[in-house]
Amino acid sequence: MICMADQKVGSVSHYYNHLGVAIIEVESPFSIGDTIKFVRRGDNEELFQQKVESIQEEHANLEKAEKGKSVGVKVDQLVHKGVDVFKV
Repeated sequence: MICMADQKVGSVSHYYNHLGVAIIEVESPFSIGDTIKFVRRGDNEELFQQKVESIQEEHANLEKAEKGKSVGVKVDQLVHKGVDVFKV
């Protein structure tokens, strides 16, 4: 479920199953060490939460994902295109 304090940081545009990486279209910055949660659009069901341990853009490691970027984040579970991402 989404809380008032949760800030939407983006949405998943692709998931690479063999890598366990979600591509996130960033709407609001987030950084390594932040806790994010993945929420299914429509019914707002929280799928899972995790701490951000790696962020990459074009195979380059980043400390922070900036607005307007498309970044890869290693995820603990499978996610689907269209899932919203929130900073907890």
